[in-house]
Amino acid sequence: MGKVFVTRRIPERGIELLQRSGVVSELRIYEEDRVIPRDELLASVAGVDAVLAILTERIDGAFLDAAGPQLKVVANMAVGYDNVDVAAATARGVIITNTPGVLTETTADLAFALILAACRRLSESEHYLRSGAWKFWSPTLLLGVDIHGQTLGLFGMGRIGQAVARRAKGFGMRILYCNRTRLDAAEEQALGVNYVDKATLLRESDIVSLHCPLTPETRGAFGLAEFRQMKPTAVFVNTTRGPVVKEAELAAALRDGVIFAAGLDVYENEPQIHPELLACTNTVLAPHIGSATQDTRGKMAAIAASNIVAVLKGEAPLNAVNPDVLAGR
Repeated sequence: MGKVFVTRRIPERGIELLQRSGVVSELRIYEEDRVIPRDELLASVAGVDAVLAILTERIDGAFLDAAGPQLKVVANMAVGYDNVDVAAATARGVIITNTPGVLTETTADLAFALILAACRRLSESEHYLRSGAWKFWSPTLLLGVDIHGQTLGLFGMGRIGQAVARRAKGFGMRILYCNRTRLDAAEEQALGVNYVDKATLLRESDIVSLHCPLTPETRGAFGLAEFRQMKPTAVFVNTTRGPVVKEAELAAALRDGVIFAAGLDVYENEPQIHPELLACTNTVLAPHIGSATQDTRGKMAAIAASNIVAVLKGEAPLNAVNPDVLAGR
């Protein structure tokens, strides 16, 4: 039996799984729909055996020490875990888990929606119509750029990048990708993709979509120097992590016509967005909703809860980020 703290109200599927598990002696949930203040977070995790967290919480040495030595697992309800100091958790024997796979197709849907919306200027078009400015049809009104038959560059080719590539095939696109590890020939052929370096991807792509994890190597990987290598008609899409992009420099590139448009779901300092980026009309901006469907978020909550239940039962969780901890037990 163990005490569990959930840092935000999550879909009921996850809560019910914890309640029915038979191994949770006490379940506490931060009920307010906002980021829990840091001092409240540290106080709330004291003495618990497990924490179900989301990506807005910083899981670091101070957090782990506040929880205490009985803490067994932190289940991060996200596929990314750049909010977690995995080394600090491993040193203290705390298992970290995530929720990979389940959100792949949903996030790829959103990435392609941003591609479509940014290329065809849908956000600008809706605002134009709603403002009452549309008085007549015009052959030069809100001209966008085509998607079909164009070259799509995918920076990162994990699960989500591959899912976007599958969608792009339906639009008859030429697909380039840049990744730390090249796919094997059979995978490339099945996806219809071609491996290139970053410079080639930027130079030849009509649309560049980011699907890389946030690491020390990718932090700030896209700035004005990269945008200047792209076509002036290019569209830039980011559904991975905001700090991969230097937001002020992206705003400058959009403002000055260095690139045509952007579609963004993530930001460098969420929830703050650079004011110059907000002022750019050639953007489609979403509030980090890549996995935000009822079914997918429910599955994510259930996976995170299942990982906690497994650890409290003395079993190995399905999605351990630091499996070395399990080997040491």
